[in-house]
Amino acid sequence: MEKLLLMKEKIKLLNKANKAYYQEDREVMSNYEYDKLYDELKEMEEETGIVLSNSPTIRVGYELLSNLPEERHEKAMLSLDKTKEVSALRDWLGERVGVLSWKLDGLTIVLTYEGGHLTKAVTRGNGEIGEVITNNAKVFTNIPLSIAYKGSLVLRGEAVISYSDFYKINEIIPEAVGKYKNPRNLCSGSVRQLNNKITAERNVGFYAFSVVIADVDFKNSRIEQLNWLKKQGFGVVDFKKVTSDIEDAVKWFEEHISEYDLPSDGLVLTFDDIKYGESLGSTSKFPRDSIAFKWIDEIKETKLLEIEWSASRTGLINPIAIFEPVELEGTTVSRASIHNLSILEELELGIGDTINVYKANMIIPQVSDNLTRSNNIEIPKHCPVCSGEAIIKNDNDIKTLYCINEECLAKQIKSFTHFVSRDALNIKGLSEATIEKLIAKGLVKELADIFHIEKFKGIITNMEGFGEKSFNNLVNSVNKARKTTSSRLLFSFGIAGIGLSNAKLISRKFNDDWEKIQNASFEQLIEISGIGEVMAKNYVKFFSDEKKKIIVEDVLKEVEIEFSNKAKSEQIFENQIFVITGSVEKFKNRDELKAEIEERGGKVTSSVTSKTNYLINNDNLSNSSKNKKAKELGIEIITEEQFLQWMSTGEKE
Repeated sequence: MEKLLLMKEKIKLLNKANKAYYQEDREVMSNYEYDKLYDELKEMEEETGIVLSNSPTIRVGYELLSNLPEERHEKAMLSLDKTKEVSALRDWLGERVGVLSWKLDGLTIVLTYEGGHLTKAVTRGNGEIGEVITNNAKVFTNIPLSIAYKGSLVLRGEAVISYSDFYKINEIIPEAVGKYKNPRNLCSGSVRQLNNKITAERNVGFYAFSVVIADVDFKNSRIEQLNWLKKQGFGVVDFKKVTSDIEDAVKWFEEHISEYDLPSDGLVLTFDDIKYGESLGSTSKFPRDSIAFKWIDEIKETKLLEIEWSASRTGLINPIAIFEPVELEGTTVSRASIHNLSILEELELGIGDTINVYKANMIIPQVSDNLTRSNNIEIPKHCPVCSGEAIIKNDNDIKTLYCINEECLAKQIKSFTHFVSRDALNIKGLSEATIEKLIAKGLVKELADIFHIEKFKGIITNMEGFGEKSFNNLVNSVNKARKTTSSRLLFSFGIAGIGLSNAKLISRKFNDDWEKIQNASFEQLIEISGIGEVMAKNYVKFFSDEKKKIIVEDVLKEVEIEFSNKAKSEQIFENQIFVITGSVEKFKNRDELKAEIEERGGKVTSSVTSKTNYLINNDNLSNSSKNKKAKELGIEIITEEQFLQWMSTGEKE
């Protein structure tokens, strides 16, 4: 178990390094450190026989299928009998030992392993026939593709998508494809994709809950089964051993559901004694060895005060029910999403109506019923953000409201999140969701408005997730961002092709003089090494656009550009492209070395190409791929010592 945890930690570090290197053009560890970690992981995988699906030592190919084949389960998968009474659980268990676990709300999957390798994955389907999704299961985030056990193994578990991933993923799914109402629907849609590249992007996790076939002595214990599955590399559902203390255990789960990131719609109680459970058999509908416990929804009566129309960056305008505050599951609730116009019509909502509200799965506020049904809500004809035309769409008998104005501010949300991101103005506390709320409330209409949010303290501190402290932290972060550099500011405007590295090159070219930076000509830009014609055209087009000019000018009124005071004579690496490989000894890390190069006009890239001028590597005899490539292309390899000599004298020997 300890070794498996260590493997997972190494995978996490290696994948983080890969993402930084290949997607973000930065390094969080040296090649030496990476190779060392990689080799250690490979060795541990060979030693344990376990290879997890997200391990960087494997690459699962993407495949497009024309359909998902169906297959009959060897053993029918029955539903569970249910209760909402803890006393019924206690009576059901009697004097025996039980296993109480989360009832995850996803898609049940059956996995088959032969010879230590995953050979098949099938959905529950209708309980008798499921769909074969083997190729998709291979790209789940945590399924072991290889395990130490070499016999035949069949197990069951739940495929789920966490709440945090659901909100992120659902936000970027195009409206044409269709938004998902909850993590379960998103998971089902993701698991059953014909193209497993899409499945891989959805962060589907798998959590085992039982073994169907395995020639292993589990000492007649479900708990032993689950612990054995853990040792094989599987994630398993969180569980507790229970006896007469079952009320305390249920209470523990109830207290923790609000902070639990995986979707759960209750609990499952199973006899720990495997043989006893099997001896009970089953009814035509339910197995007798397990029972489900469903939460009793706490329903409160309240008064509907208004319907708030919330526009998103996809153009969808959602109705939000605002009602008199009520206490639900320990928190005060005053708003709930209605999701679409069809639900609004079904509830026949009207201002002043008496409604019932509850928290679905004890987390998400919902309107369950309308006792008055005055049905007097008027559907807006204009977008609440841009006042452009709003139209009603009807897809598969579900009505939704859309803003059709492509210039709508709500659709420009990405430009705001980029503007405040870490490498741009670095304003902490402004997530995409928070910015969307500020835009929806009309507090932010252009980038410069972010610098004036202190005027709306009363509104923001009453927003969900905000209080006095978080508001003050946000204002401090905004004011801190007023002092910035020309390169950060240039990068913050999100000009196509102008990343932070290119923004630094352009700023140095014009000695941080913003007027010259903003008015740079196409000819001046393409003189800079690393700036191509397409980038230069996008750049000039951006600053020639009258609307963009106003946005930039308004931001300039709010910020103070700090000058680097680097003299032109110090730009000794101008037009030189470097690649760094191997461990560094004279600098803290590669980022520090990269900063020194960029400060003096050079550029650092992640891979060796024909455009590379120098490869910095202390080990000239290294067999690394970068060394080999540099030698093939005739690119000079220099040591840190040679680089420092060049930096101090201004001349390369």
